[in-house]
Amino acid sequence: MSLSKRLIDGAKEWLPDSVFLSISHRQKVGRFPNVKSPRTFNEKILHRCLYPDPRFVDLTDKLTVRDYVRRKVGEQYLIPLIADPDHFDEQVFNALPKTFVMKANHGSGFVKIVHDKSETSFAELDRLARQWLVTDFYRVARERHYRTIKPRIFFEELLADSSGSIPADMKVHCFFREGSAKPTIYIAVISDRFGEHSRGDMYDAQWNRLEIAIGHYPRSETPAPRPHNLDELLSVATSLARDFEYVRVDLYAPDDKIYFGELTFTPGAGVFPMRPDVVDYEWGQLMEMKRV
Repeated sequence: MSLSKRLIDGAKEWLPDSVFLSISHRQKVGRFPNVKSPRTFNEKILHRCLYPDPRFVDLTDKLTVRDYVRRKVGEQYLIPLIADPDHFDEQVFNALPKTFVMKANHGSGFVKIVHDKSETSFAELDRLARQWLVTDFYRVARERHYRTIKPRIFFEELLADSSGSIPADMKVHCFFREGSAKPTIYIAVISDRFGEHSRGDMYDAQWNRLEIAIGHYPRSETPAPRPHNLDELLSVATSLARDFEYVRVDLYAPDDKIYFGELTFTPGAGVFPMRPDVVDYEWGQLMEMKRV
């Protein structure tokens, strides 16, 4: 990284949240946002970053949200929890099974997949866990509801389908209009996310692939087959999203099972480029604003 880039990034750290997000929006989306009267999806998400609903905190925390999922749809949709220790030490490490996933509860990207515990060590995972725990995820993208989440390390079972592959991320965007019984749904499917051939595709609720690009992911050459349990998957997402005008419900569907991943209220922190750009405006019309 060049000296000028380091200086610019360092200066941005001292900017107020609204200015930081506006500059980031300009850099990544290509225009300055209208924060006072947001119209696009990204502008409305940015507004949420600055003025979050108080409910977002517990439902963004990857541990406390489990109670919400349990109440709304049932225990069977939760990834089995191996351990959520107050302190990660060698005793905890020794008790872990051969395969598992280590995560942190207070941000995005804190994921370590372990296919064989003999190929890692307590020291290696402890270094990574300590790095995660001292990361103030709020400072990364100024999503204010992350400020009060107490960082924790936890361990889940490693999900895999019958072929031994890690299932695709099914990111279900749910937009609820006031008075509507059903949401408008878009499904982003990220396959091979942790591999060398990751792909990203967007589908509607009927599993028609759409001409929408997702972040840095290239599209698949051919659409994925419609999941056998698509109706159940959308029912689970709808049940979890019903209390909000918009939320992204992340699910996994290995074989014929469904597991909950997380709830995301501010995807991309309001600075996520959408291609074609008109989608930013179309999704913005779908997303009603709740003043808090």
